[in-house]
Amino acid sequence: MDFLSENLYIDAGFQHLCESVFMRLCQIMGTSVQVAIRRETKDIREMVKRRVAYNNDLIVMESGSQREGFRLEGSDFDYMLWWNNHRVIWDMSQSEHYYTENKTLILSDSSESPPGFTLLELLTPTPYREVQSACVPMNDRLYISSFLFRQQTQTHHFPGSIGHGPCESGELPGGVEYDFARCFACDFWPRSASSWIDRCHSWPDREVVNEIIRNGCHFVPIGHPLGLHEHEEWRISFSLAEHKLVHSMNHCQFLTYGLLKIFLKEVIDKQSKETNKLLCSYHMKTVIFWVIQQNAVPLWCPQNLLAGFWVCFKLLLKWVYEGVCPNFFIPENNLFLSKVHGSAQRKLFLELHGLYEKGLVCLLQSPSIKSYITNALYNPRLSICTNEDRMISECDHDEELFIEIYRTSSYLPKNLDHCIKYLHTIELMIGEPLTQYQVLMLQKTTAAILQSTAFTLHNMYTNTGLNKQMYIADRMSCHMLKLAAKFGCISDMMYIAMFYCKTFRYRDALYITEMIKVKLAQPGLMYRRHVHPERYTEAVGGQSWSTKMSQAVAHDIKLNNYTCYIYELTPEQQSALQNNNMALDIPLFVLLHFIEFLCYRRIDTTLAQTALEELQVLVHHDQGLYVHVHDFLKDISWEILGICQQMTGNLQAALYSYQQSLTQYPWNKIHNATQMRIQDLHIT
Repeated sequence: MDFLSENLYIDAGFQHLCESVFMRLCQIMGTSVQVAIRRETKDIREMVKRRVAYNNDLIVMESGSQREGFRLEGSDFDYMLWWNNHRVIWDMSQSEHYYTENKTLILSDSSESPPGFTLLELLTPTPYREVQSACVPMNDRLYISSFLFRQQTQTHHFPGSIGHGPCESGELPGGVEYDFARCFACDFWPRSASSWIDRCHSWPDREVVNEIIRNGCHFVPIGHPLGLHEHEEWRISFSLAEHKLVHSMNHCQFLTYGLLKIFLKEVIDKQSKETNKLLCSYHMKTVIFWVIQQNAVPLWCPQNLLAGFWVCFKLLLKWVYEGVCPNFFIPENNLFLSKVHGSAQRKLFLELHGLYEKGLVCLLQSPSIKSYITNALYNPRLSICTNEDRMISECDHDEELFIEIYRTSSYLPKNLDHCIKYLHTIELMIGEPLTQYQVLMLQKTTAAILQSTAFTLHNMYTNTGLNKQMYIADRMSCHMLKLAAKFGCISDMMYIAMFYCKTFRYRDALYITEMIKVKLAQPGLMYRRHVHPERYTEAVGGQSWSTKMSQAVAHDIKLNNYTCYIYELTPEQQSALQNNNMALDIPLFVLLHFIEFLCYRRIDTTLAQTALEELQVLVHHDQGLYVHVHDFLKDISWEILGICQQMTGNLQAALYSYQQSLTQYPWNKIHNATQMRIQDLHIT
């Protein structure tokens, strides 16, 4: 294995090894097409959200590795949230850009803070108690304390969440971790980061640089541990700029970044307990940013992938030796200053240097890629495919696309005006240049908004006594739901069935549920990630994505809690809203049996009992195929079963189901409604 030494990068065997690792990393992190799907669907979602945002809305932006396009095991979900009617400025002259009647202005004062940190002075009144309660007087001025702000804004949105740095963090069932960071936005690029603009000669290109500057930055509530005002200071965040930079990488650079993350987790962090977690993923991102910008690697391609990795590793080793990791945007901000120092720093350097002396052989310590390295070493003539188009099947490609669309196409308008604003935004975007994935995403988005609009419109005219308007609203709602079903997937037909059930057209609703059941019974169905690849390809292979989506794809159902879809679920929707959950997520098959039960109760009690028994078997015995493998949606599944049992008079069974609902992970936050239903049972 001598040819793995760093002096023989151009050897043919080395190129063969690089290609093998490239192929493996594509399997782990996705091909360039898969990564593009993940990014572009999220881009459209954020674009739509921003354009329809009202002044007092809370803006939510996904950041972190998921937003960058990774789907690594253990990749957490990171979200930044800020009020749209608050803005930070760097000097008073920038206040001229805002109408202060509806904008709260905050002034950044970094005169006494370490590089990359600042104090935030509240200049104009805020309508939010969380901000006002976090203010502290200093030098006859009012500053927002980052420490108090974190305390005031911690929502405990999920059970067991804790404060972690500037974030509220926790873990969902299945080991999925999340971070929520409340912050403030600034529309202007910080002067302290102006040197970054001057460095951008070759990377990123001028268009990306200009876009980054236009988007400004954010401020997250955490102070520097060595600063004069640690509890009051805020850190300047470049999360938006960072994901623009990651998106501007070529695929080999992106995979190298991913390899650094894997190397950190599987090799560096396994060296010793003393140095475990001294380095983090953000340090890996910083390393590759600097390496790319400094042109330290002449060619980023599959045959040279490990050369790029090694250059990054050597720079990291140098930083640890010096105890200095310069922030990419504000180099004076040493990311190691309060963490990598003293005996721990020396220990970490010795460990990294030990890995360095082994050369690329140190990658054999990574379980994720070890077998691909050894395979390339012992089979030097083995043909390795670096053609990404041949690495992934049509079914796998479609699964990636439809899962990402499902994850990102939920929109929750609060009223008819909001619905109209969404539809108008979509109408304008249709004429803009969009990628093929974004077109499909916009298509599914249109279906989601039409569904909310249809039910919102119907609810507005229910019980008004205005028969003509009710008739017109009914026709319009039906038309929108049928149109949405054409735009969407199989499960979007459920909204038609719900509407017919709600408007007492039970036989029409049952006709729709039978159609859905026929479609769901086909062998080529793609339901969430459950699919038989060969049968799926036989059924819809080679057809357009629109056809595939409408004929072979199904997902769970999301109900906007601002809108009534099923009268029997009104308490659950109200409970969710009380707990700041804007939507109910219901397994498709659970909802299907629920609608059948509600309709058959008015037509045929025997068939109603059959529907109830099918629902009971599903909820009691499903192993993750139709409900959810990580118990996310079992709270609402048990709840719906209990509602049906209570309606038939089986109060003992209903009590058991409600109690089971309370023991599940509270994904839908319906526990208030469940407790109320249990109380009603006892009264009965």
